[in-house]
Amino acid sequence: MGSVAGFSYKTSWLAVRNRTPSEVADALELQDRKILDWATGTDRAYQRGVYVATPVPGWTLAHGRLHLPTGFDATEPPFPGWLRQLSRHLGEVQFFANERVPDYHAWARARHGELLRGYCFNGKRGEVPLFVGTPTADEIELGVGLRGMEPGWERWSDDEWTAWYETTPSESDVMAMAGRWSTDPSAIDDATVTEGGIYGLPPSVSDTS
Repeated sequence: MGSVAGFSYKTSWLAVRNRTPSEVADALELQDRKILDWATGTDRAYQRGVYVATPVPGWTLAHGRLHLPTGFDATEPPFPGWLRQLSRHLGEVQFFANERVPDYHAWARARHGELLRGYCFNGKRGEVPLFVGTPTADEIELGVGLRGMEPGWERWSDDEWTAWYETTPSESDVMAMAGRWSTDPSAIDDATVTEGGIYGLPPSVSDTS
């Protein structure tokens, strides 16, 4: 069965401004590297590992459903430090994630070691475990990511919960945010991606294939 080109939903990815795939792969410490075409690399990164490519001018994308990051996700305490550290090496680094089930949606932007904005919604638990910085103009215009777990949320009325939920995102909102901040991967014309990218495994993932 042939590979399906591209990626978008049910995964996580980084968008890195004006860096080469090699620089991004080095920052992620990817091992067992292979040069793969766009279709094969993105398909494989849905299963394991990370695929790094430059499908659009000015942005290098690193995609990995299970291993970006490895061992935790944007709902957990290590995430902000991980993104800050990457941005110390790479400059501007953006993170996006969307999973319809279990309703996990996130976006974050760091630059030169500073986490400028971070938002994550965990629909399974009905909470916002990550809320760093103030909502950007893009979030305000889309009407999503505007509220975290504010003081006194335990005593919210049904109406207050309804108003709060109206600001929580769907997977399509994640794609819209990616398009505004950098690039929406679902909108990439796969036929234009003619150069191969770098596929590899993070240090904690062994190559058992």
